[in-house]
Amino acid sequence: MTGNIVTGAAEAGDTGTGAARAGYSADEIMTVTASRALRDRTTCFVGIGRPSEAANLARATHAPNLVLIYESGTIGAKPGWLPLSIGDGILAETADAVVSVPEIFNYWLQPGRIDVGFLGAAQIDRFANINTTVIGADYAEPKVRLPGAGGAPEIAGSCREVIVIVRQTRRTFVERVDFVTSVGFGDGPGSREYLGLTGAGPRKIITDLGVLEPDPATCELVLTAVYPGVSVPQVRERTGWDLQVSPGLAEIEPPSPSELAVLRGLLATMPAAGGAP
Repeated sequence: MTGNIVTGAAEAGDTGTGAARAGYSADEIMTVTASRALRDRTTCFVGIGRPSEAANLARATHAPNLVLIYESGTIGAKPGWLPLSIGDGILAETADAVVSVPEIFNYWLQPGRIDVGFLGAAQIDRFANINTTVIGADYAEPKVRLPGAGGAPEIAGSCREVIVIVRQTRRTFVERVDFVTSVGFGDGPGSREYLGLTGAGPRKIITDLGVLEPDPATCELVLTAVYPGVSVPQVRERTGWDLQVSPGLAEIEPPSPSELAVLRGLLATMPAAGGAP
């Protein structure tokens, strides 16, 4: 997933992302990076939006045997275009099996039978706890009331590993989330075990600037890789805590022409792009 070790020049203050100059967008390299994190012959619990884009890109490129599982009960879906929702008919039409939502959660997810879960976040903190419930200290009268949990707490708790994909801003990357919707590493080492969570928790936080991963000892998120042209000061500027940087900080390989072609082809299937219905 990562390439060469970043040189001092990048850390010294190259504040451009380099994406536009290289012919791809920040969203495109984020999606491609997320797709590369998925391995062939594994199972992936997929959400709609960028997680679905990344998972379908992976299946169309390096992971043709990736098993896509959607919350609606479709197992092994092979959509010919990006689904509009978990209820899109193309998921059931192309699935190996369709089961009930209770079975997806009670039999597949909670016992740890799913390898990877994809999540987004409205807020995420230094221990990878996720908030998708409320913004503001008062739950009864928040500044913003968000869509809520859905299946995210079960995904965060029970998938063998979790990947979070989210744009990086100080509003999103906060010292402490206003509400813990989905537990990452709680208050630090030992929290997941204390709560009885069986999955390993978030393994990668993939943003529009690079990748953060939990430190094995402290469970705190550490910057481990950046995109071409992204500097460490730039990432720290968009983080609401004193972000630590891996000594082996790497530069992520840019999207290949073939990855971009497949991704853009998938995006062109969306109705707004005039593609598939």
